[in-house]
Formats: sequence, structure tokens, C-alpha cells
Amino acid sequence: MTTTPPPAGAPSAGNRPTRDLLVRSLALGAATGARSATGIAAVALTSTAKDPDPLVARLGGRGGSGVTAVAALGELVADKLPVVPSRLGPPGLAPRVALGAASTAALARRAREPAPLPALVGAAGAVGGAVAGSRWRALAHRRFGSDRPGALIEDAVAALLAWYATRRSRAVPQPSGPDAASGYASRTSATAATMLR
Repeated sequence: MTTTPPPAGAPSAGNRPTRDLLVRSLALGAATGARSATGIAAVALTSTAKDPDPLVARLGGRGGSGVTAVAALGELVADKLPVVPSRLGPPGLAPRVALGAASTAALARRAREPAPLPALVGAAGAVGGAVAGSRWRALAHRRFGSDRPGALIEDAVAALLAWYATRRSRAVPQPSGPDAASGYASRTSATAATMLR
């Protein structure tokens, strides 16, 4: 019985997200909780217009990556201004939760895995990141007399979390099952023929 493969970029039906994806989703959500545009910008900057999923391809195109990068850089500046409202209030927390879910859903689609659970994990991570970041900034302010050092450290942590979550493996995928066996046989035959020449 032959089965029709899923369309390019579509998650395989019935699959559960891998543990690795869920850990990355939590990290990306936490980065978004610290800096709301960092997560979606990291996904965009590590994606390309040639990605199979159409939404990810649009996000990784020149327009999507440019807009998200500008938003992330603008937030790095605005976050240091005293007029910025608390991230734990609805105006600050709601966009973080929404972007945490959106960025991790895009990450799952890029990995061709189901998106709902990673999106929930990303939203929860955004809440955790926002709360932890707010407490860290308050502690830094008490310790240094200013929250500027704490803000810069938080910038670095958010960037590292986003990099970890969205980095792409350079490993070439290896075939499995019958394809792997036939490929191995072909390589073995070619090596034997070369040695007999």
C-alpha cells in the first residue's frame, strides 16, 4: 500500500513534537519574555525564502527578516528608557505571550513538527521570562544603583537563548530504512569496483 507524502513544509500527521523542540520552544519563549521581538527576529534571521513552509519562507525573506530585525534593535534601545511601562502589566505582557506563541509555532513549522504544543510552551516561557527579567532588573537596580547593568546582561541572555533555540544543524540528513540499505549497497559496490581497477 502506497502512501502520499505530506506537502512540503507540512507537519507529519500524528507526530508529537520532539523533546528537543519543546526545550527550544521554552528557551525561545523566555527570550521573548525578556525582549518581545527577539524570538520572532531570531526565527526570521535563521530562516530563508527557500524554506518549504510558506509562512516561514515569508518570515525569512528580505522583508520579514528586515522588519523583525529593526523591531528587535529598536526594542533594545527603548527598553532602557524610563518611560517604558512595566512588562508585567497587560500592555507589556500580552504582546510577549502572543509573540512567544507565534515564534515557537513558526519554529515548529520550520522543523515540520506539530505547532500547538510548542506554541503553548513558548507562551508559558514568555510569561516566565518576563517575570524573571523584571525581578532581575529590580535586583540589579538595588545592587548597582541603576538597572542599566542588569538590562545589558538581560540583553545578552535573551540573545543567547534565542540563538540556542533557532540555530540550525548543518548535518546532512541521512536516509533510513530501505533507502539507507540500497544507498549503503551502492557505495559498497562503487568502492569495490574502484579497488579492483
